[in-house]
Amino acid sequence: MVTPSTAGGGRDVRRWLNGLATQERHRSGLAVVAGVVAALATLGQLGLLARVISQLLVEQATPASQLPALAAMVALLLVRAVALYCQERLGQLASLNIRSRVRSELLDHLARLGPGWLAGRHSGALASQLVEQVEALDGYFARYRPQLVLSVVSPLLVLGVALWLDWLAALFLLLAAPLIPLFMALVGMGAERLNREQFEAVSRLSGHFIDRVRAITTLQLFDRARGATAEVHAAADDYRRRSMRTLRIAFLSSAVLEFFASVAIAVIAIYVGFGLLGYITYGPSPELTLFSGLLVLLLAPEFFQPLRTLAQHYHDRAAALGAADGLLAILEAHPDPVRSADARPPQTPDALLELVGALVTHPGRGRVLGPLDLCLSPGEVVILTGLSGSGKSTLLQLLAGFVGPEAGERRLAADISFAWMDQRPLLIQGSLADNLRLADPEASDPAMMEALNKAGLGERIERLPDGLEAPVGERGVGLSGGQAQRLALARVFLSRAPLVLLDEPTASLDAETEAQVIVALQALAQEGRTLVIATHHPALIAMASRCLAIEAGTVTEVAHGRSSV
Repeated sequence: MVTPSTAGGGRDVRRWLNGLATQERHRSGLAVVAGVVAALATLGQLGLLARVISQLLVEQATPASQLPALAAMVALLLVRAVALYCQERLGQLASLNIRSRVRSELLDHLARLGPGWLAGRHSGALASQLVEQVEALDGYFARYRPQLVLSVVSPLLVLGVALWLDWLAALFLLLAAPLIPLFMALVGMGAERLNREQFEAVSRLSGHFIDRVRAITTLQLFDRARGATAEVHAAADDYRRRSMRTLRIAFLSSAVLEFFASVAIAVIAIYVGFGLLGYITYGPSPELTLFSGLLVLLLAPEFFQPLRTLAQHYHDRAAALGAADGLLAILEAHPDPVRSADARPPQTPDALLELVGALVTHPGRGRVLGPLDLCLSPGEVVILTGLSGSGKSTLLQLLAGFVGPEAGERRLAADISFAWMDQRPLLIQGSLADNLRLADPEASDPAMMEALNKAGLGERIERLPDGLEAPVGERGVGLSGGQAQRLALARVFLSRAPLVLLDEPTASLDAETEAQVIVALQALAQEGRTLVIATHHPALIAMASRCLAIEAGTVTEVAHGRSSV
């Protein structure tokens, strides 16, 4: 995959797109070859057609004598059809592979950027970029780039035949040819800018719409549903206007190109007609025959057809440049070098994780945690306490590697994995089983039911008609807050990770379920797993082997209610 650094840096989208194209140059090259074969077949068809008409009208040949030529025309028609199919198919395969690589690279880069970077971006806008903007590259690689080569090769083939027949007609074609690329470039500059603005608008519209859908309950409670609907309509109307501006440019450019092509073909037709009538005696005109004049006239539209096709796909180029600009904005985002660096193993024997002088800072807030030293051993239950905003969640994110220390080190044992549950656990659209298998894709139904029982949700699931296949909406729609919390806890219990990081795991739970969850957490610790839990609940604090109190980013170890730094 070509990354921005290998593409020359900056926002050089053209070089980046060229780098992507080189990865599929074999298929793209075959697509061009297929296009050239189709062009040669077309030239053969036109030559045979002109010959047949000339034989029938000038030499008074019988129709039966022209059957071999007609059969050859049919054969060339089949060859042309197969070649065009191969050109389209190869271009689509090349585009599909490139888009798959781009999407994979984007997802990998988002994973390297981590949850800290993603928290500051709107999921709707990112989804739009990963889907719509990547798909906008399709026409550029599937059609525009092969046609760019064919728009040079095919007219040259036609020009060569026209030059052999009549150099003056070839000169007319040669003089008219530069006008089409010139106007394509002039129109394309405006289309590129409009496409970039359109992609930005659709990203904003996606985020705007998702925000309103997620907040529909709150909007109705405060009687703001009508206002939100009007805002969505206004955003959609803005996108409509931008789309229409882009379409106006497209239609205008097509009209201009058709005009110049039609004028050039008309000039050729006038020259051939007057030449055959004997009104033009300059150059090769007196030597014009019905065959040569008719063939030149048939070749004129074919000379401009590749340029017309390129003009149609030129807007694919503008769309790709606009989309690539947004995609490179993601790929050029730099991951936290401390977070992405390979962690050294802990110096303490048997330790899972160590923090040595770790300090976390946030832009605009300064120091939010540390410096602190912390060592986590197997089977420990470490409780984090403190007021809201004191740094408990930041410490959990530091342990998980979501953020890197500004100073100090985070040392991690080899091949260590962790289970994670924060205050807003992620639940995806799908079934209960789909959500549980995020922790263990190979989990069996009995194992999932055991995890649900530990989370206090087993009996309720057993009463459901669909059981584990019961549907769950995005973010737990269809479940109460407590049920969503317990489902996320069941996912933790299903995980085999030796390090478990939990942020307020018993929030939204009743006392009976809380007691059941605490027993399950104690069982995890007895299995040798390490638990780090941020909580205010006395029952969870009571199960701690160590308790860390956090105040304004400063961590103090507390033993049996007494401070021991």
